[in-house]
Amino acid sequence: MTQTTLPPRDVLKGHARNLRQTLSHAGTPISHSTALEHVAHQWGYRDWNTLSDAIAAPAPRVWALGQRVSGHYLGHAFTGTIRSARRRGPNHVELGIDFDTPVDVVASTRFSAMRKRVTCTVGATGRTVEKTSDGQPHVALDLT
Repeated sequence: MTQTTLPPRDVLKGHARNLRQTLSHAGTPISHSTALEHVAHQWGYRDWNTLSDAIAAPAPRVWALGQRVSGHYLGHAFTGTIRSARRRGPNHVELGIDFDTPVDVVASTRFSAMRKRVTCTVGATGRTVEKTSDGQPHVALDLT
């Protein structure tokens, strides 16, 4: 069954908690999983798992050529422009970003390696899966 206006998962779980509490006060206690199943049936789904799967994930962010972006690359703040964008699965996109000001990607004081353009694959959070040795994502975009 397709619903276009399902509430978020936490709201539906709140309905299940309320149902459980109401029935408990009326002398008919039920488990939380049973309450979830009842909520699913109320929405026309056969079970909670089916309803849970039907809850729409947030729409993937749309990235456009020429769009201005900001964030951090290897820990350095940057601003730049998207020069390429290619979908890489349902939740990831490969972006080519041209930095306004080159970023020095070397921590050494003995030499520098300036980077003006990068290609990275970011998820819905605007962060790369790849991380630096200290656990920070290579790219973290500001999603404001």
